[in-house]
Amino acid sequence: MTRDEARSKIIFALDVDTFNTAKHWVATLSGRVGMFKVGKQLFTAYGPDIVRMVENFGAEVFLDLKYHDIPNTVAMASREAARLKVKLFNLHALGGYEMMARTMEMMDKEFPGDSRPSVLAVTILTSSTEETLREVGLELPVTEMVPRLALLAKKAGIDGVVASPREVSLIRQACGSDFLIVTPGVRPSFATTDDQKRIMTPAEAIATGADYLVIGRPISAAADPLQAVEAIVDEMADSCKV
Repeated sequence: MTRDEARSKIIFALDVDTFNTAKHWVATLSGRVGMFKVGKQLFTAYGPDIVRMVENFGAEVFLDLKYHDIPNTVAMASREAARLKVKLFNLHALGGYEMMARTMEMMDKEFPGDSRPSVLAVTILTSSTEETLREVGLELPVTEMVPRLALLAKKAGIDGVVASPREVSLIRQACGSDFLIVTPGVRPSFATTDDQKRIMTPAEAIATGADYLVIGRPISAAADPLQAVEAIVDEMADSCKV
């Protein structure tokens, strides 16, 4: 893997409080990372303007709103996400087959060919443990739940999943090599684990088959963020040398 290929796999998480702070990070990291993640906090505060700001820098957006509602509501929300011309957006696999399939029917109808974003299904959040899942009545272990949800998403026509790097190999076995996998819970060796439970280093996640890595605090909290990005890129590129 070249350094440019490694760089393209990094999605920087814009988990910040203000429009201007987000703009600072986009201005700083455009061309140094592959994409920017806009989540619930920023989108609730600033709406589509935050997406347009990122796109005005010539950068691509992963809209991380994790839609989970009745099928028609999620399909309509997904249409609006696609109209924003984001690169990726997601919904919850736990919303079920009908919700996911209805969304993909909408995508195929209104955005033919390659004109639509890639749609991802969230399997099990990386902050979840076996204990927290049991508390809400999910008795199956994570290692069974994740591939089960991934297969359901693939059956519904979803392009890929968001999943912990710990489950990437299970998803690859279940869903094949052409199924997108985006992994949060990635922490380089120099970073703290924060509130993520099921984590790997960037090199490990890429080696197991992840397509994109969502990385935020290991870059934003570093003394030298640009140096941190380059260290992550080096690690990923070096891990794939033959």
